[in-house]
Amino acid sequence: MDLRLLLIAALSAALSGSWAQQDGSICIKANAQSCGECIQVSEICGWCTDETFLSEGESKSARCDDVSYLKKKNCNNIENPRGRTDVIQNKSVTIRNKDGNIKLKPEEITQIQPQKLKVTLRSGEPQTLDLKFKRAEDYPIDLYYLMDLSFSMKDDLENVKNLGTHLMREMREITSDFRIGFGSFVEKTNCTSPFSYKNVLKLTSNGEKFNDLVSKQQISGNLDSPEGGFDAIMQVAVCEEQIGWRNVTRLLVFSTDAGFHFAGDGKLGGIVLPNDGKCHLENDVYSMSHYYDYPSIAHLVQKLSDHNIQTIFAVTEEFQPVYQELKNLIPKSAVGTLSSNSSNVIKLIIDAYNSLSSEVILENSKLPEGVSISYKAFCKNGVQGTEDNGRKCTNISIGDEVSFKISIESQKCPSGGKPEVITVKPLGFNEEVSIELNFICDCECAKKGEPNSPKCHGGNGIFECGACKCNEGRIGRECECSKDEVRSDDLDANCRKPNSTDICSNNGECLCGTCECKKRENPAEVYSGKYCECDNFNCDRSGNLLCGGHGRCECRKCICDANYTGNACECSLDESTCLAKNGQLCNGRGKCECGICKCEDPKFQGPTCEVCPTCPGVCTEHKDCVQCRAFGDGEKKEMCQKECSYFNLIKVKERKDLPQPTDQSFPLTHCKEKDANDCWFYYTYAITKNSTKEVFVVEKLDCPSGPDIIPIVAGVVAGIVLIGLALLLIWKLLMIIHDRREFAKF
Repeated sequence: MDLRLLLIAALSAALSGSWAQQDGSICIKANAQSCGECIQVSEICGWCTDETFLSEGESKSARCDDVSYLKKKNCNNIENPRGRTDVIQNKSVTIRNKDGNIKLKPEEITQIQPQKLKVTLRSGEPQTLDLKFKRAEDYPIDLYYLMDLSFSMKDDLENVKNLGTHLMREMREITSDFRIGFGSFVEKTNCTSPFSYKNVLKLTSNGEKFNDLVSKQQISGNLDSPEGGFDAIMQVAVCEEQIGWRNVTRLLVFSTDAGFHFAGDGKLGGIVLPNDGKCHLENDVYSMSHYYDYPSIAHLVQKLSDHNIQTIFAVTEEFQPVYQELKNLIPKSAVGTLSSNSSNVIKLIIDAYNSLSSEVILENSKLPEGVSISYKAFCKNGVQGTEDNGRKCTNISIGDEVSFKISIESQKCPSGGKPEVITVKPLGFNEEVSIELNFICDCECAKKGEPNSPKCHGGNGIFECGACKCNEGRIGRECECSKDEVRSDDLDANCRKPNSTDICSNNGECLCGTCECKKRENPAEVYSGKYCECDNFNCDRSGNLLCGGHGRCECRKCICDANYTGNACECSLDESTCLAKNGQLCNGRGKCECGICKCEDPKFQGPTCEVCPTCPGVCTEHKDCVQCRAFGDGEKKEMCQKECSYFNLIKVKERKDLPQPTDQSFPLTHCKEKDANDCWFYYTYAITKNSTKEVFVVEKLDCPSGPDIIPIVAGVVAGIVLIGLALLLIWKLLMIIHDRREFAKF
């Protein structure tokens, strides 16, 4: 069993080594010619900068390998740069309430932490950063009411005229800093009456002014049912100064009882130029409606997101399905059902705001080429989200704090390798996290490179990171050849072993008079040597394992690990597997060879020569010798000195003086044997750790005592007399009975 476990452990170790090398195979396959190329392959790849690291025949790319394998190959200096994350600005989130005495400006409120980071990326190595968000109480709100003033909205306008003061009063329950504005739209100006978009009231905290200006608005007309609302939304989003947007929560309420036009519909009026997404308000009226087409939905989504505007679509029940589909395309938007005369508009706005503000959705700016980002959300009540759900948390109340784990990974070094800045922000909020991405495109040792180094064949390359980086047009480990002169008969002669016609032993290619050994399909198998005459995979095998799994193959010869020997390292020098239960090697009846017992006595067998099917027991085996040595009797009495001197005899007075198993650190056998006179003798047999055989014997025989004749004879005589008397009594009784019967007859 011990031997089997040893083999299993050896096999496991060999397989582990094999798997480790397979992990590093991606580095070998890349055929990297410089340290910079090597570290771009994978995060597990390192570059050995030791000048003497390469053996003859090995290519420069052999310097690039799995870091653990480079260490096994005794590389002392390994270039293996790692990425990192540094927090540059980490202002704590704001804790405040609207009843407090201190009123903060919007720019003084912090809801997301940290605010600025610097991330250094190495290809294939993700960097993780933690971000937390906390909804601040009493956060300022700007609300712009954009209303359809086509003829069908006439009764709605009457209810909106008092919206300012009523909405201001309701919103004071949410925030002490609330502003409201108003704008209207109908359709592109294809006739005199309709208009595209008009900014009626810039954002203000004066509700009375809102009521006054809205009450002066007049209903207009349009040519078809869908309205030009997208033009209006675009201008509201991009004309920040004219609308008066602050860097606070921005709400846009879009109220209509009709559908909408989008990109391409302008052709109906002969307008073909695509919307440019810029502000074109002159005297608060959209002046380019006759010039630019309606914006596309994607264009609108981008602008709303860029300007942190959350949209509330207040539409009649008839158009609910249309705007519900639009909501699914616009992040951080909501849809509410508007009554036929807009009497429920305040409740609709409050409900929509609560719905929007209870959800946090993270988005990031455009990523550099080759960079990916993933999110994991840690929301309320232990809820976690990954993949698409990793960007958002829902059901967030004021004062709640949620966190996100963001992982950024680069698959390659961008062209130029210059730092890039990306942003991560919660949709609908003005705050964002700025992340500066720096890329590890080359090794530190490259900065110490020696241009035109004498080590590179008279200055034909840069000597950096322990190897030559050849100038344009030069090749070879030391840049010793020109690409135009890579082959010639004279150079080929340097690639043949003496008395051989094979170039590079048929295991490589002669380049510049130097053998460049072939690479095998298995990257762990390598040709090496000046003439590629060596390899590390054609050594002897044991148990179907190269070098028995207990050594390494160098130039077709096994170099065994400690405690192993043999051509295939199959022979273990560890003798622990040969120890018998008595502590002796092979039970003292054989030799331990390669960790296996070779039993010399043919009667004994087993892994430690302890099994003897034909042998008598220990007690029976040593009985005659103990009897002749201790008592001068028995079958070996005449040959006692010759055959029975192999143990030390110690006599004790009584059985209780014999050694007990608990007193010894080696196996002990207790024996009880009988001699020819039926006397018992007691002894113990043991083999000590120093292989000395010891016998302890009780010095007196335990014989049964002889019979007492007189009591026996007396007992026999008494028995005979008693039996005779009993017989006489029985005879007398029978005679009396007989006589009485005869007398009776008479």
